Amino acid sequence: MSPEPRPVAWVVGAGGLVGRHVAGELRRTGYEVMTRTVPWTDEQAAVDALVRGAADLRRLAAGRPWALAWCAGAGVVATGEQELSAELRVFAQVLGLLETRLPDASAGVVFLASSAGGVYAGSSGPPFTELSEPVALVPYGRTKLAMERAVERLGRRAGVRVVVGRLANVYGPGQRLGKPQGLLSQLCLADATQRPLPVYVSLDTIRDYLYVVDLARMVVRCLRLARAEPPGAVVTKVLASGRPVTVGHLVAEARRVFHRPLRTMDVPGGAGQVLDLRLASTRWPEVDTDARTPLAAGLAATAADVRARVVRGAALDG
Repeated sequence: MSPEPRPVAWVVGAGGLVGRHVAGELRRTGYEVMTRTVPWTDEQAAVDALVRGAADLRRLAAGRPWALAWCAGAGVVATGEQELSAELRVFAQVLGLLETRLPDASAGVVFLASSAGGVYAGSSGPPFTELSEPVALVPYGRTKLAMERAVERLGRRAGVRVVVGRLANVYGPGQRLGKPQGLLSQLCLADATQRPLPVYVSLDTIRDYLYVVDLARMVVRCLRLARAEPPGAVVTKVLASGRPVTVGHLVAEARRVFHRPLRTMDVPGGAGQVLDLRLASTRWPEVDTDARTPLAAGLAATAADVRARVVRGAALDG
């Protein structure tokens, strides 16, 4: 019996925090990984680059298992509707073109990195699971839901298996510190620069923080499990640590890990932010065992990365 051919994966958004770690985990587990530079600021150029990438994937994946992991996305909770509309147009247009350009659908899986915080912001009855009704409050969440619906349509029409990953608050080494998101990384930046940390939400706000290395393992396991699903199946999976903490606890833990005081500064704002976003999962429980990095360990690793970037003057570069 001949061994199964080496699988190939295309990671869209491999320059970002999630995409970079997913690409690394795919390589570690035996995938041939392709990445492409995409000029996201030019809609048509971005579409053209993504279509060329799809052609490359089809060529490389001939007769092999394949995966497409969409980990791109410049938007955050506070991003305006106009910018998000452009991102959604590119995504929808590319998916429409991919229907006839994907490799053998029966051999592939498409993964979409969505946002649990975005889609459950207006939902009731935490902890939120795959069975919870998603209710978005701001354009960011509505965009994520629209992307989910678009990739689900692709799965049904093309017969490709789809995994929609609703991600918790992802953190870890390499996060773009100039982006207005990532409280944990901003904690580390405040410590490294000895500046007050602006806090836009109540210290009682509850969030789930997922270390990006754990997330990457979870995504790759989802891809493997999805291959056992029937063609055209769509699986929604909440990807979270399952260990929710308050912002106040996070700040206290940071002070303990840093071994020195950390000043905070209350700032009015926090539009679209709700008090309780606890998360849990009812699907593929074996995936959840990969969320094993303790908060203190992840915080320490992120702090070391941020301090190194501050020392070399690259803290806000990405």
